[in-house]
Amino acid sequence: MAKLSEGERDALPASKFAEPDKRTYPIEDAAHARNAKARASQAEKAGHMSKAEEHRIDKKADAVIDKD
Repeated sequence: MAKLSEGERDALPASKFAEPDKRTYPIEDAAHARNAKARASQAEKAGHMSKAEEHRIDKKADAVIDKD
């Protein structure tokens, strides 16, 4: 997975994030989408997000993964 620089991340449109309002979990390609799913799972297990939030992130990430 290519690492995003701060400038590259800032340049991404909100639609390239699983949580566009927070601009978290970038999903611009399949590698980042898989990573977003993993991080969301970790956050849910640690109690930092709800199962519903994790499900929304997974659904958006899966759409990106399915395109590749």
